Amino acid sequence: MTEATNAGAATAPTKRGREGKSNPTIYDIAKVAGVNPSTVSRALSKPGRVSAKTQKLIEDAAAELNYQVNPFARALPTGRTSTFGLIVADITNPTFFDIIRGAETTATVRDYTLVLAESAESAVTELTAARRMMATVDGLILASPRMDDDNIRTLARDKPVVVINREVDGVPCVVPDVDKGISEAVRSLAANGHRKLAFVAGPPQSWMSARRWEGMQAACEWSRLDAVRLESTKPTVDGGRQVARDVRASGATAVLTYNDLLAIGLMQELQAAGVVVPDQISIVGFDDIFGADFTTPPLTTVRSPLGECGSGAATLLLDLLQGLGEGAGTLRVETELVLRGSSGRLLPAG
Repeated sequence: MTEATNAGAATAPTKRGREGKSNPTIYDIAKVAGVNPSTVSRALSKPGRVSAKTQKLIEDAAAELNYQVNPFARALPTGRTSTFGLIVADITNPTFFDIIRGAETTATVRDYTLVLAESAESAVTELTAARRMMATVDGLILASPRMDDDNIRTLARDKPVVVINREVDGVPCVVPDVDKGISEAVRSLAANGHRKLAFVAGPPQSWMSARRWEGMQAACEWSRLDAVRLESTKPTVDGGRQVARDVRASGATAVLTYNDLLAIGLMQELQAAGVVVPDQISIVGFDDIFGADFTTPPLTTVRSPLGECGSGAATLLLDLLQGLGEGAGTLRVETELVLRGSSGRLLPAG
């Protein structure tokens, strides 16, 4: 039997959507193209198994009928949906915008679809979302995960998992190397006359917050500066406002915050209290999110290559799915200080 055999028997009923509109099937394509449904199935699922002429007939018929491949139907024989999941800690935090875009760009190039969810900074919500997504996606990226390492490794035993902003033994990770950016920030502050620095921490369950504090402690010890850690209620603009009293009470003349949102809120609250930034206190954020230079003065920050983190994680995941990866490992990307107006020379009191 040839590929272009007439499909007179291809009379299976056309499926109808919720609004009563017909959804074309491979049987409809077979009828228009004049081939068997099995030939249509081969052409759409594994191009190259039919002749170029037949492939063109089928593709033209599919376009004419506006046929869309159902990834979950395709997954039945292959076990693959050509989708992967990305879970972020807070979808309203601009820190994740470039991560999402970087992952989405790579997904598009590799003919994959990105499925997005958030944990709302909750380890329980994150684990629930991950388990649900794992049932339908080929693999998963966790950006700044809040669940513990054991849960992450358990997920990774089921399907490929890549982590951003955290190191987990046995799981591929993409991690900004904070030492360079933090060292540059501390040296700049020391050169401008600051002798006591405060670090405003992020969520207690944040691996990256702990890593940034360790990096600041080491840099301050090297520069012979005092360092004090202050807790925030949440890693948001409002959290930055709430920590302003603690910052003033600490006696620090310069502050490095866990992220830019905290820095922006802190700056706003200090300015509202009559504190001049940077003459009386310097503020340095972290990540260089979109809008960090919209403040007055513009925010000095340690830049993390967030888009590179997203694209790098997607590449690692898709390489694993396509048998190109080498297993667990850590991809490190560099950070750097971006000097703007919120940090500078400490002016004498009075």
